[in-house]
Amino acid sequence: MIAYVAGEFTEKSPTHLVVESCGVGYLLNISLNTYTDVTNLFEGKVLVHYAVSVDIRSGESRHQLFGFSTDLEREMFRQLITISGISSTIAMTILSSFRPDEIQSIIVSEDVKSLTSVKGVGPKMAQKVIAELKGKMGDAFGVVAESGSAGNSLRQEALSALTALGFDRGASVKVINNLLKQESAPDTVESLIKQALKQL
Repeated sequence: MIAYVAGEFTEKSPTHLVVESCGVGYLLNISLNTYTDVTNLFEGKVLVHYAVSVDIRSGESRHQLFGFSTDLEREMFRQLITISGISSTIAMTILSSFRPDEIQSIIVSEDVKSLTSVKGVGPKMAQKVIAELKGKMGDAFGVVAESGSAGNSLRQEALSALTALGFDRGASVKVINNLLKQESAPDTVESLIKQALKQL
């Protein structure tokens, strides 16, 4: 299994990235979020999910590599494709429509309407995604998020503090995400928590 590919970014587009490593060019399917993260980079390390699918009619196998700029996004992708009816294409569309932390917020707050705005996701499928992933928000995703970027670390520390104080996790996620989207977003855990407390 391929965990990551590190090398020169020889080709970039909103849907795929080619990483040259040791003379081999790896074609990775990516989301818009990952594209945004690498668009100004010429080289780097990209996390990988290796998938093999088999066509039932022809018996032909299809090998694909999916690339991610963060552990959280890769874990979100892996959880989404475990759900019956969510193909890798739909999973990548969801990840291109929302940032991983926004998807977490949507699932925790059971925001069916936002999920159905994604092409290929109807009301029943949105409810299924929420039902199957809501219980995993504090397990697989929580651990990954804490080991992610500085922004994710700030978000997770503030969220942990607020939930420890007894505030609803879903409401806290919404408030924190809204605060971090502002131009003058808090840059310390303390200020983020203080501002969040005023809105909870």
